[in-house]
Amino acid sequence: MQLAKAHGAEVTAVVATRHLKLVKSLGADRAIDYTAEDFTRIGETFDFVFEAVGKASFFRCRKLLTPGGTFMATDIGPWGQYLPLIVWSSIAKNNKVLVPLPPRGSGHAFVEYLKGRMEAGQFRAVIDRRYPLDAIADAYRYVETGQKTGIVVIDVAAADESAHMAQDSRT
Repeated sequence: MQLAKAHGAEVTAVVATRHLKLVKSLGADRAIDYTAEDFTRIGETFDFVFEAVGKASFFRCRKLLTPGGTFMATDIGPWGQYLPLIVWSSIAKNNKVLVPLPPRGSGHAFVEYLKGRMEAGQFRAVIDRRYPLDAIADAYRYVETGQKTGIVVIDVAAADESAHMAQDSRT
């Protein structure tokens, strides 16, 4: 959402009640509480629908799309349901259903881009929880609940090791 806003998009976010203030603080022009209303029946259409958390399918969202609109998901959907749609969109060259795949070797460039956005105040990470590496199974179980908000961070080095490593790098 923040990156879309940085590129001038008007953003409508669909979230649960507890996230309304958060998405507004991150730049959403409008926020719809899906626990209070069916967002697919708002009577509006959009050029782009981005399904970021795996809770709404293309089939549920397609009536929200303008005739030339695009549905993009962050994964291939439950049981790979988007794969045939992605293949068809590719064959038809209509880009109706997409799953973003970063260009090969673009990782460093994207990190630099995000760093620039963060330094410009156009992007801020939302960190839900932090876990030490030895609690990664707990972190995974928490993520699987579907209740996380933002990023779950795994601290690879223990806090005292990180401080020690930082001290060593300065000497």
